[in-house]
Amino acid sequence: MKKIAIITLNGYYNYGNRLQNYALQEILKSLNCYVETIRIENKKINENIFNKLKNKSIKQIINMFYIKLIISIYKKTIDNRTIIFKNFTKNYINETNFTISDDNIPINLSDKYDYFITGSDQVWNYDYINGSSIYFLIFAEKHKRIAYAPSFGVSEIKSDYKDKYKTWISEMYRLSVREDEGARIIKELTGIDTPVLLDPTMLISREKWISISQKAKNKPKGKYLLTYFLGGINLYYKNQIKKFAKRNNLKILNLGNIKEKETYETGPSEFIDYIKDCSIMFTDSFHGTVFSILFEKPFVVFNRLGELSMYSRINTLLNKFNLNSRRIENISLYNNNIFYINYSYVYQILEYEREKALNYLKNALNIEDDK
Repeated sequence: MKKIAIITLNGYYNYGNRLQNYALQEILKSLNCYVETIRIENKKINENIFNKLKNKSIKQIINMFYIKLIISIYKKTIDNRTIIFKNFTKNYINETNFTISDDNIPINLSDKYDYFITGSDQVWNYDYINGSSIYFLIFAEKHKRIAYAPSFGVSEIKSDYKDKYKTWISEMYRLSVREDEGARIIKELTGIDTPVLLDPTMLISREKWISISQKAKNKPKGKYLLTYFLGGINLYYKNQIKKFAKRNNLKILNLGNIKEKETYETGPSEFIDYIKDCSIMFTDSFHGTVFSILFEKPFVVFNRLGELSMYSRINTLLNKFNLNSRRIENISLYNNNIFYINYSYVYQILEYEREKALNYLKNALNIEDDK
């Protein structure tokens, strides 16, 4: 049995992060591997306030301070939610009892595992990892370094990081990415053609997801419209959604709104259940879109406010499954067809992409199919 270590963002606050970590673990276990996720101690870079703000726009600076204000006001709600996320992790993800950081990597770490897999999530987003080389697995022997569908989360690499990224990526044993923009970045940096693979959450069946789902205490008994906006929503669309819900007799649940305490204080298991039973999903989230597709739900994708570069993930997803008609700019909230999506061909694409992803993992891990 091969022993595999996953290197990913260890965030106890984001639904997609926890669910992609669980999904990659379960897929590897299905290939008869022992799997652990290594906990990474994220040390903040000590920058003065000027360095933190010098490359930010006025709008971004205002948003940063607004977020800090919200965190201070809703600290108890955030703490309660973090506990729920940590409990989910404890129950479903096999994390190590040790942590590593750039200046604290055990000398024998590479010897403990047969392979290391970095991904999925935005493990190559320099804003998230502060330029850390850990997520490129340079501590491991080259033949043990595998990237499964990592995301850059941006459309361009800052000049400060280009040389490092070029070196680190070139030294990977097996490469793949999650979106087309990532493949383009790698091609420009290294000249390497890189396969674009499904996020691991899409490799798992609906039945598997339902098995770890849990009903939230405030889940409506009747029909409801679910929203999940990570970048907020402008007033125009907020009013349009309210009118849409009223016309269609739907209660509105807002997963990403911290002001809705009961809904916000729910974990990944409830996230799955909310989407599974909603009448329609409105979102700017990659994983909100993913699970809408997995559960064959009608959905509408909105542009994320202020973060167009991060939209490449959803672009790839919608293009891959021929679902660009579900973008808000391509659909009318007054059209009754909004509740209908022909998922028959989507399933065929999904099966093809799953096989492609599994073959990549088998080849990377040197796993032979049973004869």
